[in-house]
Amino acid sequence: MTVYFAEYAWTSGRLARNVRIDVHDGVITAITPTAGSPSTGEPAPGSPLAAAPSAAGAPTAGAPPAPAPTFPTPGADKTGIHLPGLVLPGFANAHSHAFHRALRGRTHAGGGSFWTWRDLMYAVAGRLDPDSYYALARGVYAEMALSGITAVGEFHYLHHGPDGVPYGDPNAMGHALLQAAADAGIRITLLDTLYLTSGVDAKPLEGVQRRYGDGDLDGWSARTDLLRAQPHAKIGAALHSVRAVPADVMSTFAHRTDGQPVHVHLSEQRAENEQCQAVHGCTPTELLEAHGVWQPMTVAVHATHLTDRDIDILGDHQVCFCPTTERDLADGIGPARRLAGAGAALSLGSDSHAVIDQFEELRGLEMNDRLASEQRGRFTPAELIAAAANHRSIGWFDAGDLAPGHRADFVCVALDTVRTAGADPAQAVLAATAADITHVVADGRMIVSEGRHTAIDVPRALSAAITALTGRQGPLPRDPEALPGDRALPADGRALPADERALTTDERALTTDGRALTTDDSPLTTDGRAPSAAARSFVEERRP
Repeated sequence: MTVYFAEYAWTSGRLARNVRIDVHDGVITAITPTAGSPSTGEPAPGSPLAAAPSAAGAPTAGAPPAPAPTFPTPGADKTGIHLPGLVLPGFANAHSHAFHRALRGRTHAGGGSFWTWRDLMYAVAGRLDPDSYYALARGVYAEMALSGITAVGEFHYLHHGPDGVPYGDPNAMGHALLQAAADAGIRITLLDTLYLTSGVDAKPLEGVQRRYGDGDLDGWSARTDLLRAQPHAKIGAALHSVRAVPADVMSTFAHRTDGQPVHVHLSEQRAENEQCQAVHGCTPTELLEAHGVWQPMTVAVHATHLTDRDIDILGDHQVCFCPTTERDLADGIGPARRLAGAGAALSLGSDSHAVIDQFEELRGLEMNDRLASEQRGRFTPAELIAAAANHRSIGWFDAGDLAPGHRADFVCVALDTVRTAGADPAQAVLAATAADITHVVADGRMIVSEGRHTAIDVPRALSAAITALTGRQGPLPRDPEALPGDRALPADGRALPADERALTTDERALTTDGRALTTDDSPLTTDGRAPSAAARSFVEERRP
């Protein structure tokens, strides 16, 4: 048995002080706090989460109930491995497209729209193969680990080779993702995606989209039947959207995937709603309801542009918001508070990975609703943490809370940084960022220590994977054929800039966490100022 001690821990929807956490074989066996949290940490009376037994979110129809926490003895023994700061349950990233990470910081020239952004995304999709996808996803999942994410729902639709020709292993791309998650130390739910058409009017796939399709539902089923769950991996499914799946196969898809986690892109863009109304005479939510897609384990992703009727339909289901992507793509603000009030269990995802930071996502959930409603306090801290740690949305029912019987997933948040200093620990999630995370434990194993991944140099891994994929710096061309070929990498896997120097253009090296060093080789302070002479001396004394 391993014993941990936390000064502050968020357990079963409340803040507790001086908590002993007993872990055996990666599972929490006992939680022993000395005192409860102030009322600011409690769900608001009448909240959909007020009666939830787990910080993983509102009860989900058809899901097994979470075990009630037990506190065997009053007062916690302060011995054991010290978990610094505020300890939260591991986060669940409920919606990810790993390869979109290659677009970060490359799509903003000239404005544009969701649809022009999609053209750039297709350019990247056209270049990936199983090896390059593994390298990129490994870096992306390790970045998630640095952000406190211990499980990811990967909405996977990039299945085949160029022109849609299957690889020798028809699931080579999916297997690359499973291995990448294992090497990064996090769990994954592979949401293998059905993608058959390019529009609501059933236009055939074209261009890069041919890599997404399996011909028909039977072809998709035959391929996905070959996938196998692993200790760190579950196999789920996704219906890409009403644009990509004909209505006449939705019912059969729902029947074949009953009991699995199933995710659906829903009403992210007004154009999708308009097209659905024109072809089917109803909203996407209503169309999916008519074909039985809304089952207990179905999750609507985005749900940005909904009618009152849509909200009523989704009230008994799950909805995943991706605030940083939705604002990056100018999608709009979804009715999060109304959905929660109707009974929907909310989760969060980083989607396109314009940002990977669950604190930013949960703040976005709150702040977007403040902007839309012109009212503050739309969600309590308890509700926001529940959404960020909603592992049930991706099929992990034994994760998402610091409670006996749950997986030992911990996120340690420093309470003494420039962002969190002075914050009430019960409300610190509204002040912190991923940069404030110091340690992450997943399934009882430390995967982040002192702010660094224990196995992967994350900035270097991302830089190498993205540069090898794009072969250039600056904006991406919209034509996949315009991308140059892969450039050779040095033996250590680092990508070289155009002048073949491994250093930045001003010849300053980077630290392993991606911060630039000053010309005198001393690190910058957290606010970007050069350190004092005393600080430089401190650094020199501690160098090996």
